[in-house]
This record gives sequence, C-alpha cells and structure tokens, in this order.
Amino acid sequence: MRSPPQRAALAWALAGLAACAVLPWYSLQGNVFALGWLPHIATKEAAPLLLQAFSHGRGWLLPIGLLFALAAAIAFTFPAAARKPLGAWLVGIGGFGVAYTLLQGFALGIKGWSFGFLTALAGTTTQTQIGMGLGAVLVVLGFLFLLTTGIALRGSFRGDMFVAGGVGLCVLLVVLFTFVPLFVMLTGGFQNQEGAWSISAFANRLFNERIWGLACVQGAGRCGVAWNTLFLALCTATGCTLLGLAFALTVTRTKFPAKKLVRVLTVLPIVTPPFVIGLGLILILGRSGLVNQFLEYAFDIAPSRWIYGLQGVLLAQLFAFTPVAFLVLIGVVEGVSPTLEEAAQTLRADRAKVFTTVSFPLMLPGIANAFLISFIESIADFGNPIVLGGNYAVLSTEIYFSIVGAQLDQGKAAVLALILLSFALGAFWIQRRVLGKKSYVSMTGKGDSGLPVPLPARVEKGVYAIVIPWLCLTVILYVLALLGGFVETWGRDYTPTLKHFWKAFSVEFSAAGGTGLGIVWTGAAWNSFWTTLTLATIAAPFTAALGLLTAWLITRNQFAGKNAFEFMTLLSFAIPGTIIGVAYILAFNVPPIEITGTALVILLCFMFRNLPVGVRAGVATMSQLDKSLDEASLTLRGSSFTTLRRVVLPLMRPAIVAALVYSFVRSMTTVSAVIFLVSAEYDLATAFIIGRVVNADYGIALAYCTVLVVMMILAILLIQWLVGDRNQKIGRKSK
Repeated sequence: MRSPPQRAALAWALAGLAACAVLPWYSLQGNVFALGWLPHIATKEAAPLLLQAFSHGRGWLLPIGLLFALAAAIAFTFPAAARKPLGAWLVGIGGFGVAYTLLQGFALGIKGWSFGFLTALAGTTTQTQIGMGLGAVLVVLGFLFLLTTGIALRGSFRGDMFVAGGVGLCVLLVVLFTFVPLFVMLTGGFQNQEGAWSISAFANRLFNERIWGLACVQGAGRCGVAWNTLFLALCTATGCTLLGLAFALTVTRTKFPAKKLVRVLTVLPIVTPPFVIGLGLILILGRSGLVNQFLEYAFDIAPSRWIYGLQGVLLAQLFAFTPVAFLVLIGVVEGVSPTLEEAAQTLRADRAKVFTTVSFPLMLPGIANAFLISFIESIADFGNPIVLGGNYAVLSTEIYFSIVGAQLDQGKAAVLALILLSFALGAFWIQRRVLGKKSYVSMTGKGDSGLPVPLPARVEKGVYAIVIPWLCLTVILYVLALLGGFVETWGRDYTPTLKHFWKAFSVEFSAAGGTGLGIVWTGAAWNSFWTTLTLATIAAPFTAALGLLTAWLITRNQFAGKNAFEFMTLLSFAIPGTIIGVAYILAFNVPPIEITGTALVILLCFMFRNLPVGVRAGVATMSQLDKSLDEASLTLRGSSFTTLRRVVLPLMRPAIVAALVYSFVRSMTTVSAVIFLVSAEYDLATAFIIGRVVNADYGIALAYCTVLVVMMILAILLIQWLVGDRNQKIGRKSK
C-alpha cells in the first residue's frame, strides 16, 4: 500500500501530465476559464504542451511531459519504506523541472533568443514564444510540489509536506513577483535603446545634469531631481517626526481634552486617497483658494501661486505622513518604564532632567523608526508632487514621465528607480548605524505599576503650541477637501450642487429586452470605480491568506534559512511603490510572464505590495497564542493543515481583519505603484482622479474622493462584522 507522500507525489505528477495534455500552454487573449479556446485546441495559439511539441515543432517542451511521466512511475513503483531514495528522486525531478520550465521561457521570446550569448552558442532561430498560460502555471506548481514533497521525505521541515509546500510556494511567488522584477529593472538601466548591454548608456543616464545638477546653489537654475527628492525627504522626515512626537506626548503625558480626536485623525490618511491633502491645500492656499481671495478682498493683494513647488509639497507631506509617525511613536512613548522615571526623581532630578536624561533617550528607537518611515514615505510619494510640485521635480514624478511621457525612456526610468532604491536602503543602513548595539530595554517581565512623569511645564506649553494649531488646520483641511465636491466652482461660485457627483456617478434606466428596466452606468467614473472595487476585493483575501500563511510558517516552524525567508517576504515594505510599478512594467511586458495591460498584473502588484502588513499582523497575533494549543492538536494526530485551519485561524481574527482592511484600503487608494500599470480597459480610481486634477477639474476629483472615503469606511465596518472577534465559546452553558 502506498504511503501518503507517495500518493501526494503521484497526484502532483498526474496533475502535471493532465495540464500538459489538456490546458493551453501559452497565454490567450480572452478568459481561459470561459473555455472559448476548446474548439481551437489544435491550433498553435491554444494547443497544450504535448500538441505544441508534436504538432507545432516545439520539441524542447517534450522533456517537461517526460519528467512528469517519470515522477508518476517512480511514485507508483517505489516501496513505501524507501522514503529517502524516493525523496531524492522527487527533489531531482521537481527541481530540474521548475528550473527547466522557467529557463526555457526566459531564454526564447517573441523575437527568438532573448540573450545574445544563446545566439552565439546555438545560432539564430526562427522559433518564438509568447507568455506562459494556464498550462505552464500548473506545470510549474506541479514540479514545485514534487520538489517540496521530496524535501520533506528527506527529513527537512520535520517531514511535514504541508509546511514544506507552504515555504516552497511562498518562496516561488516572492522570487517571481518581487526579486525578478527588481532584477529586471536594475539591469534595464544598463541597456541602450536597442536593448544591447552598454556601460556607457548607464553612465550617461546616471550622471545626468538633470539628476545631480547643483545650479540652484549658485542661483543659476534648478537643482537635480535627486537632490530635490533628498532635501524634501529630509525636511518631511524631520517635520513629521517632531510633529508625531508632539502628538504622542500630548496623548500620553498631558491632560489634553481632545485625545480621541487625535486618534481619529490618525486613521484619515489611511482611508483617504493620497492626494486629498494636496487638493485641500489648493482649495485653501491656491490661486483661487480662500486665503488668496481674502487677501485680495481685504488688502488688494494679487493672488499668487506660491503653494506650487517645494513649500506646497512639503506642507502636504507633513499633513499626510505625521499621523503615520504618530502611530509609530505613541507605542514607544507609552512603553517608557515609569519605574525608571520615578527612580530618577528619587535621586532629586526635576521633571526637565528626567525627560532629557531618561525618557527622551529611551524614545530614540521609535524616533529613528518614525524618521525612517517618514523619509521612505516622502521619497515614494507620487500624489502630492504631481498635484503641487509645479516646477519642483522629484524622482517619483520624473520616473512617471519617463514611462508615460513623450520621451518613453525605460532605461532612464530604471536608473532613476535605482537611485530611489539606494536612498531607501541607505536610510535603513544609517538608522542601524546610528542606533548601533545600544540597549533601550525599559520593560521586563516584572510588574511596572508606576505612573508616567508629567511633561516639564515648558515642554508641555511647547507641545500645545504645536499640536492645537496643527490639529485645527488638519480638521479644516479635510473638511474643505471633502466639501469641494459639493460646490459649483471653488473660488468663483460657492453655490451648493451635486452636479459633480452626478457627472461622475450618474445612472440611467433603459428597457431590458422589453421585460423590465436595466441599469446603465453612464457616469464618467463608473468604469474605474467598478474596476478598482473588483480588483481590491479579489486581492484582499489572497493577500491576507498569503500573509497569514507566511506568518504561521515563520512563528510556528523551525527550518534552515528561516531568517532569509522572513527577509524575502518583508522586502517590498522597504521598496518605494514607484519602484515596484516600474519593475513590474519592465519585467512583465515580455515573455515568459507577459501580463502588462491585464487585470492580473494589477492584482499581483496589490498583493505583493501589501503582503508585509499581513505578515507582520500575523506574527504579532501569533506571538500571543501559546504554542501548546498547536502541540495539543498535533498530539491528537491532527495534521499541520488541520491545526492551522481549526485551531490557529479561529484565534487569529484580529490579524485577519487587519490584513483584509489594510490590503483592501491600500488597493483602493494606492497610486505610485499602479499608475504605470493601468490601461484603457483596466483604469483605476486613483489614476482617474489624477487625470481630473491635471485638467484642473477639481470638483469631480473631490467628489470621487468623498465617495471613496465613505465606501472604505463602510467596507472596514463590513469586514469587521463578517470576520468578527476571536472570542470562542469553549463550552455550553449547563442547563
């Protein structure tokens, strides 16, 4: 009788053979699941692997089918006791199958050989390939799970096939959709316009006057976009860190009466599109804004455009990213041990001395993290610079115009993205160097019942002087930004109206076959709205599932390379969204993964851009769950999959909610990563709004933003209601 590993290996081998015999090997124009390709299965476009090999001259695909046949024969004939020999065979077949399938796809493209050295080795070829289809995807998965089954049989992962398969799947997905795009992007900067490798082309792009010029220092022109980006990011990070610290101290160390309002404002940047702040500033400080109108009316001062440029972008980023810094800092401020502060007071230190020598030094890790996150948010920001940048160009907007502008220079975009990535990684490195190996531990396992020391009087007054005006401005900014969609023309005619909403979201009813009324979505925004809603709804559960699976693998399993595995899954958090977008459009515009212009590329971008949050939410939640719960299930002969499904997941509902909410909301509001990936067929809400802003149609843009904010608040409440909490009934009330 065959063992479970043999049955699993046989099942994957037969599934791979079925994919080779039935499913289209190459990608199709239409929906493969609609089965419209079945009548054309013998054609070169829709044929499965075996027909491609025997009927269409693609003999190099035949070894893939033979490998599955060999795996099936071995799994069927090997004795159940020969676990390690069977594992060795499966590792060899699975590993070689994954490598061969992917390499042949990368080696041969739509113009023949994809690499010059292959032409030199094998000569020119008339054979070509388009992107891989559903058959190829299932073949790669079949080989992958043969490989992981063999690894488990060899004793790794404690012989657990589910754990081995989960790690293998996560590694393959992260490599294909994070590392491969980054690699393609970085190498794209070394290619000239003809696609040939050229160091001089890279040098010319890198050492360009527009990137590194310092004419502004001499007063003779503008500085390069790299210096502009770096200066803006340093100013934003410094300002956000100081403001975030002031808000954190206000909430935790004072008797400020509006603490709940402060916490509410921290949520607004998460549920609002990233350029709402910029639009709000235009309504207040723009040429037709309230301030300029008042100055012209009261003092006859001509309206100006001073809000456009460095000062406007900086102000918008401070409003947008200060809440993020606050969320980072409040936990650190609350974590400062009152016992240490009381000990300093016992030694006759006054409140000012305690704050400067005890409290503040213990906050340094949080301050450094807040600075780092604000810095990365600033260099990756696209919405505010595109709305308020004016003549102040930064790397994110320059990358955008390199891809979608008249110049269409993908090599230049790759070099600019490389500089942006260097800034982000450099900030991480400097943070580690600054904090060093110093210890900032202030909380131990012992009880800590002391009360936090109030702020020194001068510090408290200074904090209030910052927080109260900023709080008022933030409230005014958001209120006016949302009200802008309800007036005729801001700055000229403040007559209340709903015409902007009607123009964007109008609906008509027409006769549907003479039997009733059919809804016709006539508004200009409906296409982008439904597309965004559909893709975000699909992406959210996949992102949450992959993130929570990864978190479970990290926290509940020990295996070689676990630290590297964790780093791989969190890498995209450190990469600005603009780089992700550029990498995807460069990597997935050609075979073997040819998905640019489709909904799939947007879904994948959503998933792997937001994956780290699901991972961290899962890790944080599982760290609170005793491992004895898992061990009890395993003791009762429950498999790892059963334990995960029936024991762990029901207790992880807070992490599930966090992953679903964050993924959905960020997918609805993201702009920097997907602005390069939208197409006429798959337009997104943020891209539609930016188009309206560029055309100065602020009414429709603000109306759309209002609809998105309301919809996302409702979606968050719906997700929380559907998932519920993790309070489980562990027994029935006795009668």
